Amino acid sequence: MPGFPSAAASNRPPRLLDQVRTALRVRHLSRQTERAYVQWIRRFILFHGKRHPREMGAGEIASFLSHLAETAGVSPSTQNQALNGVLFLYRHVLRVEVGVLEGVVRARRRRRLPVVLSREEVRDLLSQLHGPHRLIATLLYGAGLRLRECLALRVKDLDFDYGQITLRNTKGRFDRVALLPARLDTALREQLSRVQTLHRRDVAQGFGTAPVPYALARKYPAAASDSGWQFIFPSTTRSSDRRTGEIHRFHLSPSTVQRSVRCARRKAGIDKPASCHTLRHSFATHLLEDGYDIRTVQELLGHKSVKTTMIYTHVLNKGGRAVRSPLDAL
Repeated sequence: MPGFPSAAASNRPPRLLDQVRTALRVRHLSRQTERAYVQWIRRFILFHGKRHPREMGAGEIASFLSHLAETAGVSPSTQNQALNGVLFLYRHVLRVEVGVLEGVVRARRRRRLPVVLSREEVRDLLSQLHGPHRLIATLLYGAGLRLRECLALRVKDLDFDYGQITLRNTKGRFDRVALLPARLDTALREQLSRVQTLHRRDVAQGFGTAPVPYALARKYPAAASDSGWQFIFPSTTRSSDRRTGEIHRFHLSPSTVQRSVRCARRKAGIDKPASCHTLRHSFATHLLEDGYDIRTVQELLGHKSVKTTMIYTHVLNKGGRAVRSPLDAL
């Protein structure tokens, strides 16, 4: 009958990219990782004329990666992401061991110093922002958060008594604690009050749930509607979860905050190519300027290695000690 799938269609195995998505979700990888891996696997298949990956191997993977470095001009991190996506397909979906990749042209690593704003520039930038976007940008600078970390914050993650923020499943898939600026105490409490009002309104309308990670929704059915699990910076509209189809109130979109910061930069007359992440760079640099130990800054930023944090000493033109130009001594 029209409108109903045939028996053959219902018994058909899922498409390859759908299998990839399922394997990623079973391993609780982020949506951002899911989108990136699926994109690279699709590009890998299209690059080789839509051949099935089972018909290809290490040679085809090597040629694809070399193409990204030589022709597409991608960065080393982008090339590594493409490699991880394709290897995930072979190892966890096709169950095929690829072997050694030989002859891969590696993308050249370009060492770039981060853009850092002065304290006056940070003040001018924040003054051009309003509402939740200003509070978000202030948290990025005041606590050194990444934008997605800030937007993913739940009500339960703020601890005003201890002055700290608990960040869950951050980059590298581990938790860490960030400082909660005392100056934001009142503003954050007011924001939580607005969140509670919005949550009560959603509940009265038959909604009022937020997406809950992993299997907590099954283990604790009431967790999704609990006020502590609501996002601190909720979206203005409700939307459906593409994984479950349930209607939730997610957090604000990162792109809307990024646009606001770009607009504020232009209004403030700042010529530096500043972004949301620049506020995190400025946080680290200003802490080092104030004399804080680099290991402390490393822990607050959530860097695995202190070598990553050392980039900010180069921004300060400081190695083991400050170097003063002989011209300044004349």
